[in-house]
Amino acid sequence: MNILVTGGAGFIGSNFIFHMIKKYPDYRIVCIDSLTYAGNLATLEPLLKRRNFRFVRASITDKAEVDKLFEEEKPDIAVNFAAESHVDRSIENPSVFLETNILGTQILMDACRKYGIKRYHQVSTDEVYGDLPLDRPDLFFTEETSIHTSSPYSASKAGADLLAGAYYRTYGLPVTISRCSNNYGPYQFPEKLIPLMIVNALADKPLPVYGKGENVRDWLYVEDHCIAIDLIIHGGRIGEIYNIGGHNEMKNIDIVKIICEELKKPESLIAYVADRKGHDMRYAVDPAKIHRELGWLPETKFEDGIRRTIRWYLENKSWWKEIVSGEYRNRYERLSKEMKIN
Repeated sequence: MNILVTGGAGFIGSNFIFHMIKKYPDYRIVCIDSLTYAGNLATLEPLLKRRNFRFVRASITDKAEVDKLFEEEKPDIAVNFAAESHVDRSIENPSVFLETNILGTQILMDACRKYGIKRYHQVSTDEVYGDLPLDRPDLFFTEETSIHTSSPYSASKAGADLLAGAYYRTYGLPVTISRCSNNYGPYQFPEKLIPLMIVNALADKPLPVYGKGENVRDWLYVEDHCIAIDLIIHGGRIGEIYNIGGHNEMKNIDIVKIICEELKKPESLIAYVADRKGHDMRYAVDPAKIHRELGWLPETKFEDGIRRTIRWYLENKSWWKEIVSGEYRNRYERLSKEMKIN
């Protein structure tokens, strides 16, 4: 089996590659990533000499490069993690989100049609559903929940989902879509809530929290997410959407306080800042469908996953310190010369 993973130098994509290579040593994994600010080749460095792994630096918005890669590799499955994903950045500059998340998806699916593929999987987000009220803990997002986006980021992901569904209905492209809740775990870029709080706390810097920190998210440990996608691409029904949730709802402020406690840092570091425009209050995903059809349930409780995550950042300071300093951006040039990456 030959699997193409887009955005594989990012957080969830890299964890997925590690999962697949460990579970399926006979598979060939090809990763395409443009190495924007959130892509870090250092994450994949341990794999670069493996015969069943190939890294290509290119953007999914580059049709010529995408077609060339499909012609060379003829993948059986394509899993699209490639996306601009930070809400604040989407508010500042929506256009790059539309280009990558919608037009890039279109170029990728056109290549899937042209060269033939057994499965195209679109990795999406629960943010396409909008938010839920804090005073209705009985409500959850299901696959039938209407799309109701709040930011340019979530709108761009919703657009990509709709386009994937249209390619299934119009062209018969063998599409599946998954919509996950907030991920956390190793290799997450330190602009996201959990790694940002860990990194800042270790440096005794302020811990910025939007509003009063009352926003609620359903937290999914990244390895559980990777297992779910693995099940979907091998056994999910064509044309279907699968919600992947962690059953771990937490207020942002409570997570920050847990991190302070684990790192033995004072809560006086917490700094409340002006709330984000259009900030969703609560996400909560019902994963009953994927459990019913594929037997998946999240295995990691938040109290275990957050400790495991904090420990990883403590044990891998060189990884995130290169990001904080900006040195990670030079990693590709050095490795491309040493290892002849193409």
